[in-house]
Amino acid sequence: MVLEGYRARLQPYIQRLGRPFYGWTPSQLSATALALAVAAGILAVAVRWTTPLLFLPVAVLIFFAGLFDVLDGEVARATHRTSVRGDLLDHVIDRYADLAIVLGIAASGFANPILALLALASLLLTSYMGTQAQAVGQGRLYGGLLSRADRLVVLALAAFLEFDWSLPWPWAPSAPWERFQLYGIGFTVLDVAMLYFVIAGQWTAIARALRVYRALPPGT
Repeated sequence: MVLEGYRARLQPYIQRLGRPFYGWTPSQLSATALALAVAAGILAVAVRWTTPLLFLPVAVLIFFAGLFDVLDGEVARATHRTSVRGDLLDHVIDRYADLAIVLGIAASGFANPILALLALASLLLTSYMGTQAQAVGQGRLYGGLLSRADRLVVLALAAFLEFDWSLPWPWAPSAPWERFQLYGIGFTVLDVAMLYFVIAGQWTAIARALRVYRALPPGT
């Protein structure tokens, strides 16, 4: 998944969605995205003591957190309020949003916590390599197998599937760890998402690092 490559095609729709929010400041939109992400993380934790049906609002909150994350940059550009300070704030908020969602999923009981922590480390490394390229004068990098748009879509979809397969269908399992079995190892949809983040995240981080390294002049 490389959703960043479709940004140009989606730009007219993003502009249309952003128009009702021109009265908002980009910081307010970023703060709203963070609040939605934190709420998603808290609800994911609550699943542990309540019901996996809560994964439906978790998926919805992640979706809208991603939407507001897109709109803050769009509104900033459309209203000529882009700034270095705003760019920094956006990146900081994005990282805390990632932290809230993944830690919530790790504590939900529906994802292996060690795998989730490895996934979080991979996501943070991916973002770090993108901003580090900018720090050494090579411009912000968004390419690779795992952009931020990709990770939010995967998280929202995985949370929705956990909700769907927790409904009382005939095939519904009796416990999270009985979802799927492969060579005697039980795993959930969220485990698969976390594993994807580990693999795709490390691949993207290393690819970005190599791209920047090769672009730099020798001896720097």
